[in-house]
Amino acid sequence: MNEMAPGTVAEATPVNESTNCARAPIGLLAELTHRCPLQCPYCSNPVELERANTELSTEDWQNVMRQAAELGVLQIHLSGGEPTARRDLEDIVATAAEVGLYTNLITAGVLLTKERLQKLRDLGLDHVQLSIQDVDPENANRIAAYKGGAEKKHEVAKWVRELDMPLTINAPLHRQNIDSLPRIIDYAVEVGAGRLEVAHIQYYAWALKNRAALMPTREAFMKTAQIVDEAKERLKGILVIDFVVPDYYAKYPKPCMGGWGRGIMNVTPSGRVLPCHAAESLPGLEFDNVRDRPLADIWLQGQAFQKFRGTDWMKEPCRSCPRKEIDFGGCRCQAFALTGDPANTDPACSLSPLHKEWAEVATQESHVEPPEFIYRRMGKPTTEPTRG
Repeated sequence: MNEMAPGTVAEATPVNESTNCARAPIGLLAELTHRCPLQCPYCSNPVELERANTELSTEDWQNVMRQAAELGVLQIHLSGGEPTARRDLEDIVATAAEVGLYTNLITAGVLLTKERLQKLRDLGLDHVQLSIQDVDPENANRIAAYKGGAEKKHEVAKWVRELDMPLTINAPLHRQNIDSLPRIIDYAVEVGAGRLEVAHIQYYAWALKNRAALMPTREAFMKTAQIVDEAKERLKGILVIDFVVPDYYAKYPKPCMGGWGRGIMNVTPSGRVLPCHAAESLPGLEFDNVRDRPLADIWLQGQAFQKFRGTDWMKEPCRSCPRKEIDFGGCRCQAFALTGDPANTDPACSLSPLHKEWAEVATQESHVEPPEFIYRRMGKPTTEPTRG
């Protein structure tokens, strides 16, 4: 569950032309585990999940925290899978706090107790980002394939505020919960969240398998944009709302993670260091492991980070585009998934020769009866929810 909304990472300042990157990433996404009790059909973890027996040890993760602080990282986003599935989460949080890192827990909430949350807060946890599937409990639990999940999430949201911790609600949006958006906004205010991330699904990794079941119509998307704009104005000073559009209906692509290797790095459960959490889907990249190479060295010199950093790698139309240092050609993983070449322009861009074709695919899929979800499961995928 590594739902850091695209486009929310602060842009870093390049240090010089030789490295063409920031002195340090602003944030580090720590995927502590791929284990998760939910089976979300839009899971953004890799199609091939990493098993528990390959995960970094407590000491390994503590070393990552120390190295991140030495590198100059400011924020650690503790994610998964479900990070609370790690019994040593307290030790990892404590170490991150000791070295001065701002810690954000990205969680589904269903494994938490109030006592554990309070202990995490006391050890230095700064912020909780709680995902919800819908405000309608029946639909939410159907989407996540987890009975009682919505009710437990509501409890967790209340605990976070009772413990006087900042709360962000993350609401992935798609055709099967899109009509709930006004109530989702009201819910975020009701539970005392300071921020709401309304993020239309990004169709790579597992979500690509479920695109036809998740893709909203263009008309429905435009309505959500209007609802969010009105809510932003109405709730100024009460709730900050981040809004991420579906790429298939965009005019220009998002600068994925603020640009490849510019503002954030990702460490997988087994210690592989990635420029973005979906980068393992790309061919020809070499991913270093924190067990074998210092984090700073990987950031500055790692082959995977250098591959699409800056603009020298770009083809046309990106190479001569005035926006090339604004959106950096969009998402490399989506470009590969949809065109077969990660160096191509992201089809989300209206300048891509494939943009019209993929917009038509979205239109077609969004106007037919949605198929059954293919649920995410550590073992065999299924259309039958079984957890809870």
